[in-house]
This record gives sequence, C-alpha cells and structure tokens, in this order.
Amino acid sequence: MAKTYNNLFSRIYDFQSLHQAYILARRGKRDRREVQRFEQDLEGNLISLQNELIWNMYSTGKYRLFRVYEPKERLVAALPFRDRVLQHSLVNVIEPIWERRFIADSYACRPGRGTHRGADRAQSMLRGVQNQYGRVYVLKADIAKYFYSIDHAILKRLIRRRIRCRRTLDLIDAIIDSNAPADDLCPVGLPIGNLTSQLFANVYLHELDTYVKHHLREKYYVRYMDDFAIFHHDKAHLQRLRKDIERFLWENLRLRTNAKTQVFPVGVTRGRALDFLGYRIWVSHRRVRRSSIARIKRTMRRLQKRYSAGKTTLERVQQSVQSWVAHASHAQTYGLRKSLLASMRFARKGDDHD
Repeated sequence: MAKTYNNLFSRIYDFQSLHQAYILARRGKRDRREVQRFEQDLEGNLISLQNELIWNMYSTGKYRLFRVYEPKERLVAALPFRDRVLQHSLVNVIEPIWERRFIADSYACRPGRGTHRGADRAQSMLRGVQNQYGRVYVLKADIAKYFYSIDHAILKRLIRRRIRCRRTLDLIDAIIDSNAPADDLCPVGLPIGNLTSQLFANVYLHELDTYVKHHLREKYYVRYMDDFAIFHHDKAHLQRLRKDIERFLWENLRLRTNAKTQVFPVGVTRGRALDFLGYRIWVSHRRVRRSSIARIKRTMRRLQKRYSAGKTTLERVQQSVQSWVAHASHAQTYGLRKSLLASMRFARKGDDHD
C-alpha cells in the first residue's frame, strides 16, 4: 500500500516556513513595488497570512493576466506577492513527497535538474543507441496545450494517493480551482505562472513516466514537462509505442499529443537533429536553435534601447547576457558567442564617447 502523509498543515503556516518562503518568493524581484510594500511590514504581513491559514480565512487572491511572447506566445496568470509566498511554503512542504518518487529522467522544475542536464541526458541516450545498434530513431512528442488541459478531478485524485491531511487538501483544492469559473462542473487547466502549477504538472505526468518506464520498460526515455522523447533502433517499435502512449494519455489523463509528434531518424554528424530543450542535438554534437539566436539578438537590441534611455540597469543587462551565454555554452557556439558579445555595446544617451 502506498505511503500517505498527514499532519502537514501546521508546517505550511509555521512562521519560519512562511519567512523562508518569503525569501524564495522575493528572489530576483526585490525592486518590484509589491515586494517592497510587503517588506515595509514584513512581520505583520507574515503573521496576517499565518492567521488566515490557521483560522481557515485564507482565499487565493485575484489573478493578473498578461501575455508573454518568448519563446512563444502564452497567457500568464500572476497572483499577488502574498499568495506567491504561501505557495512557496506549500511547495516546500509537499514537494519532497513526490520528489523522491519521480523518475531520474524527468528534468523540468526539479531541484538540481534543468534544460542543460536534460539535453546532456538526451544526447547520451542517442549515443547509447547509436553505438549499440548503428542507428537511432526518436519518438519526439509534445502534449497539446498541456497546462490548459490538466483535468482538476484527475489531478486531485492523484494528489490524494499521497496526502491525507484534510486541511492541506482543502488548500490545494482551492488553489487548483482558483482560476476556474464557479459554474464549471468539469474544470480543466492550471494557470501558467503559479509555482504550484509546476509541481502539479509534474505530478500529473508522473503517471506517464511510470507507465513508460515500468510497464512498457523503455530504457531510453526522457521528459521535460510536456515534451518527451524515446530512443530506439527500431522505427516500427516506436510507431507502436506512439499509439500505445497516446491511448494511455487519453484514457487516463485526458491528454493528447500535438501535431508535431513524430518518429524520425537522427543523424550522427549531419542529417536530421533532435530539436529538444532549446538545442538541435545530433549524436556527435549539438547547436543552439536558430530561433534562440534570433531571440537573443532581439532581446539585446531591446535592452540596448532601454539602457540608453535609462529604463534598465547594467546589472539587468548582464543577467540577461549571462543567462543566454550559459545556455549557449552547452553547445558548439564559441564563435557565435564571441561575435555576438563583440557586437554588443551599451551606452547611456549623453555619455561622452571621446
């Protein structure tokens, strides 16, 4: 029988837990007005949040909706800062329950993992199959509109396999349903932007992970949130797997793969590459996506204008540049990084350039 957890709620509203959650929530955002307002009476705001939890008075705040366009257009729902503090405290308590059960080859939104390790692992799998069989095929799949398709009832049922603490479940249910219309009898979708959405999305697709690894016994499987890849030397085997997995996803999770899902061969040094986690990956090497290069160039031009007008700081510029350089350095991009950095020049209007 699966182990379940009770008596979690007091750990969520513990003052030290809330204070640690505040530190995590403010990271990289201390210059924002809402964070500064919260900090003006930090102790009072944390105690107020604590009391609302203790006395069952807490309710999720109002979402602020906005669109982001990189790397693709998405509608993001952002909660007030105090709600983000609460979600950090909740995740700090419940994430370890699943973290120790998640498979090793799931890389999104997990401590010590990320796109670079995921790309390394995918390339290692490519090489393993190629070296053993002399050829390698990939089933590369994306879940269609993943965050918008997560079924609330299924998610709650999965969470209840591990958590038995009634008040913690009530809090989780309220967060899951917080952006659903009140008259929706079968709500679906999690707001992109919630910290809890990242964890819940991994809990949801952990069902796929265990099906592929333990039922289908596929050795070469890697997932990063709603993107996953399976590597094999037999194309027909992967085509059969695709049908099996798509059936499992619909029958158990009410999910479908999108039109980009396909089975194809990957070249050793040329030919088709695996497009995964921001890289084009071959057996022998990898390169940064062309769209990533175009995006960093657009970002740099925008930052140059903002810095020249005094609307951003050199520190913010350096953070953006360093983030992209770190990403690009995990591929064969030395010449690209050198030329790109050499072309960047940041100066304020009115600076003396003599």
